[in-house]
Amino acid sequence: MSTRRQWMGWSALSLGSLTWLGGCAANQRAQDFPPIVMVHGNGDTSALWITTLWRFESNGWPTSKLFALDLPYPLARDDDSKPQPGRTSTAEHMVFLKAEVQKVLRATGARQVVLVANSRGGNAVRNYLQNGGGAAFVSHAMLGGTPNHGVQAIKGLNEGNEFSGTGPFLSGLNAPKNAAGDEVTGPVRWLTLRSDNNDKFAQPDGLWLGMAGKATNVTFEGPALKGATNHVLAQADHRETSFSQAAFEAMHRFITGQAPQAGIAAQGRVQLNGKVNGLGLDPANPASGNYVNNLPLAGAKVEVYVTDATSGARIGSAVHSKIVGADGIWGPFSSQAGMPCEFVVTAPGYAVTHIYRSPFVRSSELVHLQAARLADSDKSAGAVLTLSRPRGYFDLSRDTLRFDGKPVVGLPSKGAGLSSSKIIVPAASNTGAPASASVFAQRPIAGEFNGEKITAQTWSAADNHVTILELTY
Repeated sequence: MSTRRQWMGWSALSLGSLTWLGGCAANQRAQDFPPIVMVHGNGDTSALWITTLWRFESNGWPTSKLFALDLPYPLARDDDSKPQPGRTSTAEHMVFLKAEVQKVLRATGARQVVLVANSRGGNAVRNYLQNGGGAAFVSHAMLGGTPNHGVQAIKGLNEGNEFSGTGPFLSGLNAPKNAAGDEVTGPVRWLTLRSDNNDKFAQPDGLWLGMAGKATNVTFEGPALKGATNHVLAQADHRETSFSQAAFEAMHRFITGQAPQAGIAAQGRVQLNGKVNGLGLDPANPASGNYVNNLPLAGAKVEVYVTDATSGARIGSAVHSKIVGADGIWGPFSSQAGMPCEFVVTAPGYAVTHIYRSPFVRSSELVHLQAARLADSDKSAGAVLTLSRPRGYFDLSRDTLRFDGKPVVGLPSKGAGLSSSKIIVPAASNTGAPASASVFAQRPIAGEFNGEKITAQTWSAADNHVTILELTY
């Protein structure tokens, strides 16, 4: 089957040849490795698994056995029982996962898969294994940061939501399965990965839920499940329970019984590809704002520029340009590994979106690009830039952060709950007139996170441009 035809459901990463790395893989054949299917969280995309895939590849896993799903509408409904535009119910999520697992089994010829899930993705995994007949097709289930006992467990509070610990959905999943009181479905082997105390959705206080000072009736142990192997990651935030090096090490050991033998192994040249998507609007209530989807944005134009690592300035003209078709695929694009790039997405109804990325060290088909819209309140600014960390959050008590040479503002002094920071650059005009291309002064701005640094150029908000600096780690 063609990867492009499958793109709406999953990406079969088949770039590059298989290289055996590490003692545990040296004597194994490709067919000995089980397929791994990765399920993203609420409002997220398959792109968040890129570094996890690199780590498995670097430890000998065949690229053709690694799959990352893209749920078309990744946000949960406010009330699981009530239809809501642009959102999915638990039943719809489970049916989608069930169908995609069967596609993977047919494509690989395997009898079972390994499921890896972050956050909401774990709800779908548990539902599939308990209520969708999935236990026969899954050998291992590994859940990172899944709020298995809810983000809150307050009787009578929003119990129709799938994240309510006292609601019907989680109550059903958590009902004892045997005399020992196990909460997991056998004979699948289960692993949960949780933070010691830094997961925003496993907190005894409702601060991150807009209920500061109110007890959630959920503890730091909320993601743990009776009957599973429950592993604690010190200081990990909600997303790091799935996407960090420490999380990968725990996953690899759980599947193979051995520690991984390599980090991320760099390649000499990389081939990149991905999908362009946009933002939906509720047709019944356009004023309600944007909602996230993973649908292809047909007709979008993507340009790729090589940039100077110090200034973010373009080096020459575009090295790749494409108007994407119905599948949303913007590539492939081949380059030298470690080369910083600027991706520019132009589409009707969106701002011209400039995405600066850390250099890629390995090939990937998960370089997804999202077109952005400029908020009305930002249209009078000189430039609008966002520093984004999709695979984790920012925590001033543990991380070293700088944006435009200054400490990042707007974050709490302790705790990991925000994954982006925005800078508004004032309009560069001495006349008092609105900013325009003729008076806008372009300049470099750098974002730094624990040694990872991206330098971008400012682009005029008055001309409907936005800039995103996207961290990889």
